[in-house]
Amino acid sequence: MDIEFNKREDQNRLRLSDINRLLTEIKKGGGEKRLQKLREEGKMTARERIDYLLDKNSDSIEVGAFAGYEMYKEHGGCPSGGVVVVIGYVSGRQCIVVANDASVKAGAWFPITGKKNLRAQEIAMENKLPIIYLVDSAGVYLPMQDEIFPDKEHFGRIFRNNAKMSSMGIIQISAVMGSCVAGGAYLPIMSDEAMIVDKTGSIFLAGSYLVKAAIGESIDNETLGGATTHCSISGVTDYKAKDDKDALDRIKNIMKSTGSTEKAGFDRIESFLPKEKPENIFGIMPVSRAEQYDTFDILKCITDNSEYEEYKPDYGKSIICATARIDGWSVGIVANQRKMVKNGKGEVQFGGVIYSDSADKATRFIANCNQRKIPLVFLQDVTGFMVGSKSEHGGIIKDGAKMVNAVSNSVVPKFTIITGNSYGAGNYAMCGKAYDPRLIVAWPWADLAVMGGSQAAKVLAQIQESSLKKQGKEISEEEHNEILDTISKKYQSQTDATYAAARLWTDAIINPTDTRKWISMGIEAANHSPITEKFNLGVIQV
Repeated sequence: MDIEFNKREDQNRLRLSDINRLLTEIKKGGGEKRLQKLREEGKMTARERIDYLLDKNSDSIEVGAFAGYEMYKEHGGCPSGGVVVVIGYVSGRQCIVVANDASVKAGAWFPITGKKNLRAQEIAMENKLPIIYLVDSAGVYLPMQDEIFPDKEHFGRIFRNNAKMSSMGIIQISAVMGSCVAGGAYLPIMSDEAMIVDKTGSIFLAGSYLVKAAIGESIDNETLGGATTHCSISGVTDYKAKDDKDALDRIKNIMKSTGSTEKAGFDRIESFLPKEKPENIFGIMPVSRAEQYDTFDILKCITDNSEYEEYKPDYGKSIICATARIDGWSVGIVANQRKMVKNGKGEVQFGGVIYSDSADKATRFIANCNQRKIPLVFLQDVTGFMVGSKSEHGGIIKDGAKMVNAVSNSVVPKFTIITGNSYGAGNYAMCGKAYDPRLIVAWPWADLAVMGGSQAAKVLAQIQESSLKKQGKEISEEEHNEILDTISKKYQSQTDATYAAARLWTDAIINPTDTRKWISMGIEAANHSPITEKFNLGVIQV
């Protein structure tokens, strides 16, 4: 270990510490006072419910913890999107759990809440995972109803997905542990099994005040839609629970009696830890996103026994393609090489840039992994495709299109880890969110943008200055620097990993040492869903 390694390690660990500090605050939901108020009402908090439900001492991963971060400030914020989503194990069965956080605006749905709930259902549908809803929500957040109510990716899509999942044979269980109002009242009855907690749970299309206003009937909420009403009169719910723990215990018993399902057949053998410590990632990764490093050093920190078999090692060196094992699972790895390399012609190629030969190699490797039924893992640290006359004349667009085509049409599950940069078309070719990775996560220092910060700031500054000059204004060097600084700060804030995670462009910002767990649990989830499609590249330019 050298002094530079130690410096990088210190800086990168500080960044992780910043992320963990933010997560600690986010997990407080609407704040300690509101959480305590829920407990005084005889309820558990959303996170307490999930902790009680999941098997003790078992692995779990949280999806979308940063959803809504620094959004909706004029509405008081929406920590974690007002809903907690976790993939974990209930009675030994891998499930996805969705719990409304009633400490955040009574569990009301903001636009990001809808997006996060749909993401949870997408994961369940792709992987045929059982999904458990712990319902405690006041319904749509009315001041923003126009952004959550009517569209294809809005509130109503949830119930359409309920119906689709039912037809697919995906288990859905609902526990109504608080309010379940208006359109949300359809969720329990569209689940396979539904229960309601006595005295705290309620289900109705319209509450007592609205009923009074609409039809003049005077009735209290408990009589209108409480546990006794729905278990004894309406038949909407199947079971009455005396409290939250009783409802959660019943869910555990339901899952305990559930039979096994057909598997996809992804290969897994005994797992071995990497010989290189995963903690070394902190010292390997440079602090500046422009600096070079050897991506093979990263591979050794995440693969079993630090072993891999490289595909076409002497060709297309700016992308590494290799088969390996991660926690025993067979995987195909596609990773950007971040150090300068020489191609077969002796020409220097920049690290993190995709060249024609690399795109060609990656396309063939992705096809091979589909042929052999091997899940794909993309390690993104990419600045984009190579530009310039030489590359254009050499057909970089054509070769890049082949790679994008292969990623788009791949039928094996894909998992994306953004380890550093994720810029422009490189994001697409390396399986960004638009290309349906089963899970996509970022390391704390990741940057996502259409181009690098310094280049983008210069371009935007030139545009702004050109506009001012057309108005007859001369720009001094001091004004130029001020414009550049203002634009740089704004642009950089939008490339930060937290900005992307807030909008669910990524599923999580993770500790790099948890990378193996995310990939392993992701493949285990995908293994519940047999592949039914054939890999076909379609029409491509050769």
